[in-house]
Order: sequence, then C-alpha cells, then structure tokens
Amino acid sequence: MTPDLTNQVTAGLLLMTLGIVVAILFSFVFLVVRYMRMRKNWSQNSSSRANKNELPSDPGFRVAALDVPSRWLAIRSSNLVAVQSALGLHNPIPCSWSDGLSRHNESTLFVSPPVKDWILVIGQGLPDPAEDVDECFRFVLKLSRTMGHVQFFSANRAVNHHAWVRADDGHVQRAYAWAGETVWNQGRLTQAEIDLGLKCFGYAENAPMTGFSEQSHQLNAERINLLAARWSVDPSSIDEEMLPRREGISGELIHSRQH
Repeated sequence: MTPDLTNQVTAGLLLMTLGIVVAILFSFVFLVVRYMRMRKNWSQNSSSRANKNELPSDPGFRVAALDVPSRWLAIRSSNLVAVQSALGLHNPIPCSWSDGLSRHNESTLFVSPPVKDWILVIGQGLPDPAEDVDECFRFVLKLSRTMGHVQFFSANRAVNHHAWVRADDGHVQRAYAWAGETVWNQGRLTQAEIDLGLKCFGYAENAPMTGFSEQSHQLNAERINLLAARWSVDPSSIDEEMLPRREGISGELIHSRQH
C-alpha cells in the first residue's frame, strides 16, 4: 500500500471515528435535554395538581382531620338548623370546620354545612354500638323519625369494631354491628356491601374466632369509608371543591336527654 493511500485510509478512519463520537455526543445531549423537559413538565403538572388540592380560605382547616373519623352520621338534608334541633344540641355555637373538629370531648359534635346534599355529624359524642347497641338503635331511629333518611357509621380500627346503619322515616333498612361478636344484624345485605366484599356474620357465628373471621372484621373496618362513599359521603374524600364555605355548628349531645 502506498504512503498516500495509507494516509487516505487513516484520515478516513479518523473522520469516521470522529463522526461516531459526535453522533454519540449528540444523542446523549438530546436524551439529556428530553429528560429535563419531561421532568420540568412533570413538575409543572404536579404543582398544578397540588394547587387544585390547596386548602380553603380557612387557614386552620386540615383535610387530614377528616381522614378516619371513628363515628359519624350522614343525614340527607340541607337544613342545618333542623339537624341541630333534631339532635337537641346543648350550647350550640357557629364555627368553622377546623374549630368544630378540634373541640374533642365525650359529648361534643360537629354538624357540618351541607356537602352534596348531605349534612355530616362527626364526633365522639355519638353513641358507640360497642358499648350500648340499644342506645345506638334508639338514637338513630329517633333522629330518622324527624329527619327522614339517616345513616350511621362507626369504626374502631384498633380492635376492628365496626357498624353501619341506614334508616328511613324511623325504620331501619339495613344495620350491622360487630363488637367482638355480632350485636346487630338487621335487613338484607345491600348491593354496596356485596360489591365491597363485606362479610356480615349472623348472631350464631361468633365463636370460635378463626383467622378468616378475624381478617373479615379487619376488612370491614378498613372499608367502611368505601361503603359510606357508596351510600352517601365519605368524610375522608372531602376536598376543596366539595368543601362548603358556610360555617357549621358545634354543640354537646346529652344522651340521657335524647331518649
């Protein structure tokens, strides 16, 4: 091979190598730029989603406060005063969501302004079916005779006690309560309960405790909010768009005067 031909081949190889290196660098830069653009778009979209979930004008309100209430009512009504009167609240005062939910004691309730045609009543002051299921029964029926359609939910996730009730015009349509044993099972299973895979035991199915039944009780307690969403409103799903700007009412429920 002549020197000129050798030089030409060497130059060609160098140019080819340089071209490959340039192509690799170009591809690398292209991928980096594309990645940065995608990251920027993702960040902007995340920020946009966050803005949609910003807290309302009440700076003290935290949606997390509604994540897992232990007991609550859902009353089909838009009349806050009528609900207050039916409950017979003592020392009622208008208050924001944050103030109402922060007043926790054994008898205080927070009555929300209407949310999607439902008024929620949240608090430890509601009767606990695990302590006295008859009191819970009388309480729900009395309220339903006045307010019409009333739903009651209770979930103690520490011990998996749970209950749900639907009553209309003073008649129980469906009720189930478990507190170490089945203490209330009335009416036929609703389609929502079936769809959610909730397991409701009969009064004679309480012993012995098996792994299957224990798992079923835990699942029931964990899915009670999903049932509330099917029947009415899940308190933990309330966001800024659903959150009414009106104030609710905080007051004390005296059980001995309710029945």
